[in-house]
Amino acid sequence: MQTSVFDHQCMAHAIRLAKLGRFTTTPNPNVGCVITKDQQLLATGYHLRAGQGHAEVNALAKLTAEQIKGSTAYVTLEPCSHTGRTGSCAQALIDAQVSRVVCAMQDPNPQVAGRGFSMLKAAGIEVQQGLMEQQALDINKGFIKRMTQQRPFVRIKLAMSLDGRTAMQSGESQWITGPSARSDVQRLRASSCAIVTGIGSILEDDSSLTVRVNELDIDAHTYDLPLIDQRQPLRVVLDSKGRLPADAKILQQPGRTLQVTTADSATVSADTLLLDSSDKGIDLMALLEHLAEKEACNSVLVEAGAKVAGSFVEQGLFDELVVYMAPTILGSTARPLLEIDKQLMSQQQRLTLIDKRFIGDDLRLTYQAVSTAV
Repeated sequence: MQTSVFDHQCMAHAIRLAKLGRFTTTPNPNVGCVITKDQQLLATGYHLRAGQGHAEVNALAKLTAEQIKGSTAYVTLEPCSHTGRTGSCAQALIDAQVSRVVCAMQDPNPQVAGRGFSMLKAAGIEVQQGLMEQQALDINKGFIKRMTQQRPFVRIKLAMSLDGRTAMQSGESQWITGPSARSDVQRLRASSCAIVTGIGSILEDDSSLTVRVNELDIDAHTYDLPLIDQRQPLRVVLDSKGRLPADAKILQQPGRTLQVTTADSATVSADTLLLDSSDKGIDLMALLEHLAEKEACNSVLVEAGAKVAGSFVEQGLFDELVVYMAPTILGSTARPLLEIDKQLMSQQQRLTLIDKRFIGDDLRLTYQAVSTAV
């Protein structure tokens, strides 16, 4: 079935709407919906928060039964077929008597995975699938990875000087990058389900690892800032010897902190996860599987020192590497970007540059692991 220029315009609008929930929908996917009739826009909706209305329902609620009947719904993700905390969106579209549903992609959730389309078709609704599919995939990388691979999408954030250094030998690192880059990092935090760091970073910097809404630099009329502030990502501290101080700032913040350790018992009043370790440290694969299965984490942001970040890279446990390059030089005695033991050229890890742009005075480079598949 062919699609028109108007179809593309409507789906592009639905994708823009879906992105409005990127800071608040977790563990649900980002979804947008546009409803039209006779090539006229009738209503729009998007999913804002788990447990609240889905995109289709929010759009339908703005219209009368007569307006909806015979309309076309453009949705970025297959309408859900099951009833959870909210009702079935496929059934809502059927009950509303829309005549056509244009969808960007099939839902990877095994509870849906084609069932929504089947319900719509069985009710006599015309269904078109695949319009702007890649754009729809891009806005839900984490949800897709959790559903298909039972692991979260892992993004490692690093900041470095022109000579590839991250901090002075003493550990002093504030600030390599400028305020625009730091706001950009806040947006990375806000769009993540969990932030992973190492105990070394906590002991040296006493970091809070919270989302500070006043530093997000986003439109308060477009995004729900109180809801973003309320939904603090899970903070995960890799602490194999149980050294996390009871008075650490990270434990005094709203939201949860998970202490990942191999010690016999936790030393502080934090949630604790005991994992095996090896000469490479804590079992990072087991950690990611736990975050996906037990914490419903779609995406994880690694904000850590060279050792922890290097372990994720060396073990191939990352999907994107986001590097902020500042226009400064720290010198050869400063700390390196990553601690990875490589002796031979044949051991090098090739990356693919997928985005580059200036954020203030700093250059943000986003790389993808060559073998990454969403």
